[in-house]
Amino acid sequence: MNLTKSSPLLLVGAGKMGGAMLSGWIEQGVDPAAIVVCDPKPSEEMAALLSAKEIRHVTTPLADLTPAAVLVAVKPQMMADALEPLKPIVSSDTLIISIAAGKTIKTFEDAFGAVPVVRAMPNTPAQVGRGMTALFANGAVSQDRKDLVAKLLSGIGAVAWLDDEGEMDAVTAVSGSGPAYVFLLAECLAEAGRKVGLPADLSAMLARQTVAGAGELLYRSELEAATLRKNVTSPGGTTAVALSVLMDDNGFQPLLDAAVKAAADRSRELG
Repeated sequence: MNLTKSSPLLLVGAGKMGGAMLSGWIEQGVDPAAIVVCDPKPSEEMAALLSAKEIRHVTTPLADLTPAAVLVAVKPQMMADALEPLKPIVSSDTLIISIAAGKTIKTFEDAFGAVPVVRAMPNTPAQVGRGMTALFANGAVSQDRKDLVAKLLSGIGAVAWLDDEGEMDAVTAVSGSGPAYVFLLAECLAEAGRKVGLPADLSAMLARQTVAGAGELLYRSELEAATLRKNVTSPGGTTAVALSVLMDDNGFQPLLDAAVKAAADRSRELG
């Protein structure tokens, strides 16, 4: 499946995630002429990118536009308003890609009929090319279209296909919301450092760099997270005594279990 000026990719919503994807496509070498961005109020930064790359920008979908694919990058609560103006330009051959949490394949089949739909769940590290995107396609999506979607989303990080759409709520809870859990860890680590006597700014710097560095090590290493943890833990040392607190029956794991379950439940509710 090829994207061209006459059969472009229409990006609906150019906020943080949509903008990250657009930047990834440009870096991949996707022809800017084969992209149309629909956003009523793009940021100054986004407007500058669109102008610099001569990417077509519209505030509402054009009636004469015949997109090969439409990627919907708006918030779930804005979905109904976003889909209605698309109906005149979506045909049974238009590939629909959604990154909205909780919005099922059925949402788009109900709106557009029997169309090929891919549901995607990226996360915010996509903004620095380290995203994780899970994908699920309905039966109308051909292999060449799957290949196109994988190529488009790999521009912002790793991709993984799901066999069951029901797994998407759990994916949303783990990788979709997961960056916020890591940021909270950095916040809490900085606060804990302050409470044991460090200046607040120094503790924040130590926590930030430690979380970022550990993430980079995990990214680059072929070792499992558990192995990396054990490698930094000397028996009877400071790390071991700290982990004995974090890993007890009321520690980190049960808290994350509850947090991820709550997020997965909420994802189902949004659907």
